[in-house]
Amino acid sequence: MTTYFRAMQVIAPGVLEMTERPVPVPGPDDVLIKIEVCGVCGADLRDSENAPLKGQPGRIPGHEIVGHIVRKGDRVPGLWQTGQRVGVGRLGGSCQHCAPCRHGRFHLCENQQTLGVNGDGGYAEYVVTRHTALIAIPAALSSVHAAPILCAGTATFNALRHSGARAGDSVAVLGAGGLGHMAIQYARKMGFEVSVIARGRAKEPAAMALGAHRYIDSVSENAADCLKACGGVDFILATAPDAKAVSAVLPALAPQGKAILLGSGRSPLNIMPGMLIGAERTVTGSFVSTPAQTERALRFSVLFQTLPVTELMPFEQANEALDRLRQGLARYRIVLTMNQDNSSDDR
Repeated sequence: MTTYFRAMQVIAPGVLEMTERPVPVPGPDDVLIKIEVCGVCGADLRDSENAPLKGQPGRIPGHEIVGHIVRKGDRVPGLWQTGQRVGVGRLGGSCQHCAPCRHGRFHLCENQQTLGVNGDGGYAEYVVTRHTALIAIPAALSSVHAAPILCAGTATFNALRHSGARAGDSVAVLGAGGLGHMAIQYARKMGFEVSVIARGRAKEPAAMALGAHRYIDSVSENAADCLKACGGVDFILATAPDAKAVSAVLPALAPQGKAILLGSGRSPLNIMPGMLIGAERTVTGSFVSTPAQTERALRFSVLFQTLPVTELMPFEQANEALDRLRQGLARYRIVLTMNQDNSSDDR
């Protein structure tokens, strides 16, 4: 095996540069993964804005990683074998001993790395991670389709799955981008009545094709009034990090309705307490899930063909990929490939 690998590292806020590093040796609880593909997520934009610390190498972004195990530490259980195809998401592996881990909340572990923030990620040819971060990839799912499900997919799938919504309930998806286009598909396949709220009419044909029953243009229509005219909505899944847009649609929640936030914007929500109290409405957040729950999302995606719409780029063009994301041009998830076969996805 080669002794050096290539990676795209942050050298200045928003700027990546190709570098070479020694291939790391996995620790006793770690595996070394040769990366095949890595998805590009909106969080990567924020991660890439963090300038390297003085005297430290730049951080490698990326947290939708699919590849094959090439080395494993002595304490890695037999569940994981060299040559096996695996995935790694945003979280770099739970410690198994902190308070959240002891209560089975492994995704809320207090001691795990966040890939791209305090641990290197997947814009590279190799990555080392704890075995507790590993996600098994179904054989029937391509690596290109699997990668975005490790973040955008599992975030939306598990937010809906744990929401309390039942078949026949009405769900409004706010935003029809990288997260939203997955949420639309999952919500439809779970048996919900799906309304999609987005800016302008450009995304309407795609939203309807993905499974929406109704499309609302928040530019030309009052989204809350439209939803209330249809009887209100039981659940709102807010995938866009736009506090103003979220605040504007909250009045459409039916009594005991729930709004679930996935997009982490920097502005506060504008909520009148009486609106929540008087009808027992709820506003909550949902984080990415455990490896086991992500595997459930992957299996669901295989069973019901709820697949991300992707465009492929070589990882050497990571700067261009982030620029496309920054300008809102990605349709809908960019996936970086670590080889020369960058033929287009068939979707």
